[in-house]
Amino acid sequence: HLRELAAQNAHTGEYACFLGGGAYDHYVPAAVDAVIRRGEFLTAYTPYQPEISQGVLQAIYEYQSLMCELTGMDLSNASMYDGASALAEAAGMVVNQTGRSKLLVARSVSPLYRRVVQTYMHGIGVELIEVPLDGVTLDLNRLEALMTEEVGGLLLQTPNYLGYLEKVREIEALVHAKNGLFVVAVDPISLGLLEAPGSYGADIVVAEGQGLGVPLSYGGPYLGVLATRDRFARRMPGRIAGATVDTRGQRGFVLTMQAREQHIRREKATSNICTNQALIALAATVYLALVGKEGLREVANLSLQKAHYAAQQIARLPGWRLAGDAPFFKEFTVLAPAAAAEVSRRLVDRKILGGLDVGADYPELLGGAAGSAGGPAAALSFAVTEKRTRAEIDRLVAALGEVK
Repeated sequence: HLRELAAQNAHTGEYACFLGGGAYDHYVPAAVDAVIRRGEFLTAYTPYQPEISQGVLQAIYEYQSLMCELTGMDLSNASMYDGASALAEAAGMVVNQTGRSKLLVARSVSPLYRRVVQTYMHGIGVELIEVPLDGVTLDLNRLEALMTEEVGGLLLQTPNYLGYLEKVREIEALVHAKNGLFVVAVDPISLGLLEAPGSYGADIVVAEGQGLGVPLSYGGPYLGVLATRDRFARRMPGRIAGATVDTRGQRGFVLTMQAREQHIRREKATSNICTNQALIALAATVYLALVGKEGLREVANLSLQKAHYAAQQIARLPGWRLAGDAPFFKEFTVLAPAAAAEVSRRLVDRKILGGLDVGADYPELLGGAAGSAGGPAAALSFAVTEKRTRAEIDRLVAALGEVK
């Protein structure tokens, strides 16, 4: 009976997945699962006793080192729950560091992330102000008007939820001109090609690490990455593993700066987060160690090339067009001539998962109302990873071409 129920599921082993929006169908090397299933890692708890937890602590330390190299930051924590919680915790860092009661968030940030941030900020009485879009990216004129001395900083995502790259250097200048903090949420795979956020002035970098060796799952467990500058170390939430020397002069690893954490001084802690995603962080560590710099660049480049091929082919279809002309990485948004549900049904019939309905959250892409005045009926985003073949992309395009 359970097999019959499971057989009703649509999974990526049978369907070509072009869905994105924060979770992506990237290749996961077999070695990742083999390592994280080892009992020493799979059943380990928080390594409060370093004398019996050197393996776990070193794994966390290696993860932190890799995240710093990837993001261009000085310091990473041991992980957060997911990308949304990492962004919300970063927002809390901004408020605590600046003492300001207002915070800007780009409308191009994932709607799900924005809801989580709003929940966190509501509890501490911070006003979260949304900066609107100009097309498919942030409106720089509105940002300049809203970024005042009362605002602690800006939360930005690039590539953004619609898939497009933001003008990060111009945005950074506007935020820092008012002594605000610049928080950037990134796709870690994109950093195989794009500049590290540290190089363009980000103060805090967060990410959803699912693409780094973590398979798609119904809500998780995923991985929240959070890295920052040294000067904000005491504001950082969560565990931090550090390297030290023991009484015999041998190198060892410990949990460091624990006075920030809720298990030491709950009322003065930087955050109430305690348990982290160490097992999933280990998966990301193994993945990055396996693929290396060149491998990550190849994964990113394949994703970029295939996504642009797909976008070009879809844009040639009658009634279909790209939502904007901004640069994008592996994800893009198109305006469709038919309702999102109709497009999805046709694709599923052909064993294709794709066409994330973003029009419901961004009605401005449709001119305010879907299908109004002969305009587009839906706004759909498609994600194309290195796993997708040309045949699968062509099959997607052919299926979309049948939609009128």
